[in-house]
Amino acid sequence: MSVNRTILVVGYGSLLSGYGLMAERRGGRSQLLARDAYPIIIENAARGLAKPSSHGQYLAMDLEPVDPTEPIKVRIARGHGDPHQVGGLLLEFDAEWAAKISTREEYDSTTFLRLLDIAERAGKPLAEYLLAIAQNAAFNLDAYRRELCAILGYTSPGYIFHPVPLDDGRVAIAAIGSGFHSSGHDDVISKRREFNMAKLLTCGEALALTHLPMDREGQIGYFAECLLGGIHGVAVGDLMASFDANAEWAADLARHFHRAAQGERERFLRATSLAERDYVDRFGDTPAPSLAPLLKLASNGQ
Repeated sequence: MSVNRTILVVGYGSLLSGYGLMAERRGGRSQLLARDAYPIIIENAARGLAKPSSHGQYLAMDLEPVDPTEPIKVRIARGHGDPHQVGGLLLEFDAEWAAKISTREEYDSTTFLRLLDIAERAGKPLAEYLLAIAQNAAFNLDAYRRELCAILGYTSPGYIFHPVPLDDGRVAIAAIGSGFHSSGHDDVISKRREFNMAKLLTCGEALALTHLPMDREGQIGYFAECLLGGIHGVAVGDLMASFDANAEWAADLARHFHRAAQGERERFLRATSLAERDYVDRFGDTPAPSLAPLLKLASNGQ
């Protein structure tokens, strides 16, 4: 019997909302439908805009470890907790979604399926197989990517799948940007290196960039897509920390957010296969407190 019948994925950007999972902003292309979902807290991690997107001229979310000698970790969220925590979704997918998951994250799907087969033949779930590589690399992300590239003969300039251990012993995967310092191979220049994105940015900082061709509406729409996770109580305080209701882009963010929020709960339930009762038990029935200033601006603008 296969040990890779399902795949656990950590969502921390556009995968935080039903709107993002269903790829509504992109007309439904690259939509993903999970079989289950839980709110999580991502530990030893900083989140921000840094990875040039393949879906438009804007920056997508990336994760970086706070302590690069330790792994990024995950635990199931219980209540709202610290408002500045990095929140996410633990998504469980049937293995048949593997190719679509990898394609959405700009990782060659044929190679990803080959990696899944390598893990299967080793008798390990994919994420546990990757965790062994990360442990061997002392959790140094650049060293991990080099070792993975040596096994596969491939690395991506976009996102690369990294193992993320849970506090309950399980292991998930997260798509983390191909490193600014190393993609895993000298001949493959990461998107972050190519576009000189050395650090994680806030939405305001991303919109102020002058060295990139920036689709302003695309950037604001993407950021709103990520913040929608807060509607479900997912911790987005780290993303909201720099929010300024008086910023020149704030009204546009509120407009995008309000429009995308219409029907969000129904989309989320559909995208995660959650029954209403399970949704309320796990996510509660109130938005993340940090979202309040944006919700106020969005309601005032209508």
